[in-house]
Amino acid sequence: MGNAFDCMPKKGPAGGIRSRSKQSSKSRSQRKMAASEEELLHRQALAVAIQQHQLSQRFEGSMSRRIGSTSSRRRDLPDSIANGKLHPVSLENLETKKIILVHGEGFGAWCWYKTLSLLEEVGLIPIALDLKGSGIDLTDPNSVTTLENYSKPLTDYLHSLPDDEKVILVGHSFGGASVSYALECYPKKISKAVFLSATMVLDGQKPFDVFSDKVFLSLSLSGAYAILKLQHCCSCLLCAVQLPYSCQLSFQLSSAEVFLKESQFLVYGNGRDKPPTGLMFDKQQIKGLYFNQSPSKVWILTLLDIALAAVSMRPIPLAPIMEKLSLTPENYGTAKRFFIQTLDDHMLSPDVQEKLVRDNPPHGIYKIKGSDHCPFFSRPQALNKILLEIAQLP
Repeated sequence: MGNAFDCMPKKGPAGGIRSRSKQSSKSRSQRKMAASEEELLHRQALAVAIQQHQLSQRFEGSMSRRIGSTSSRRRDLPDSIANGKLHPVSLENLETKKIILVHGEGFGAWCWYKTLSLLEEVGLIPIALDLKGSGIDLTDPNSVTTLENYSKPLTDYLHSLPDDEKVILVGHSFGGASVSYALECYPKKISKAVFLSATMVLDGQKPFDVFSDKVFLSLSLSGAYAILKLQHCCSCLLCAVQLPYSCQLSFQLSSAEVFLKESQFLVYGNGRDKPPTGLMFDKQQIKGLYFNQSPSKVWILTLLDIALAAVSMRPIPLAPIMEKLSLTPENYGTAKRFFIQTLDDHMLSPDVQEKLVRDNPPHGIYKIKGSDHCPFFSRPQALNKILLEIAQLP
């Protein structure tokens, strides 16, 4: 878009110096053009958001089949999947073709639009759901007070399935808690559960606890790196994003009680004299935490995704994040779980993801290099290849 103003006087066509009035006029014109371009981006994102509502419904699209072998090995070497060529997909002996996509905090079914298209293209049946108070669900997020209520669209869908039908669940970020809850409620209807940089909690743990250990936020400072030990007012990741995105930060998260008292991203839907009901980030924080990867080859698409998120993300219901899960070996423990790590993640750091899989080992671990917290935007092809690989595992 060019610089918004000229720092030095420039010679005109006749060798003279351009007047300040002309420079100011040009500056105003460029600022107006930049504002128009940003407005256009937001309009396009809104159009995409409306279009993605239809994509959030069940896909019955083409059922084209591709012949190929299905690997039965557990795959812990995701780089070959994420960076290699897509193997032919065999749909002949799949336990299920249905893949249920569960969004993370603040998002909605709209965020899966690339994944929906890619999975449907090979003949699978992807379904993206809006959880309570999310996406186009009309529920006020401030009224969502339990994980059960928040996850109801997912559990209602599973309840409606015939007893002999199974699905694959894919949960992103805090959507992992909803997937865990669903595993406990309907273990016989879930073939596999995939946690995409998600809160794969233990029994008696709450999603917020995932952030209670040391978290690393890796960001560059003019090509250099630094490590700082910081103590924040609430010792919370959500406060740290206000600092300049310029260094690698290491800090200790505090208790939920301190967080609830002092975090400035809290929403008080019932009034300031009542407990907080939600969380909400501003545009800059959303970009820094969720969308720190911007592939240069698809720059405009990345901007559209960020703009789509800016106009579509909603406040995050707080109570479900703070609720302890009750998970049993008889239900939750019977499922095949897989974890997909995102290795350039500023929201759920690789350190924390490593701890999650170490404390609660899944059946398989996959990794996406160069991915931020939202690979369905930044690395959709790599994510798609991994989901196809998991779908074909017995």
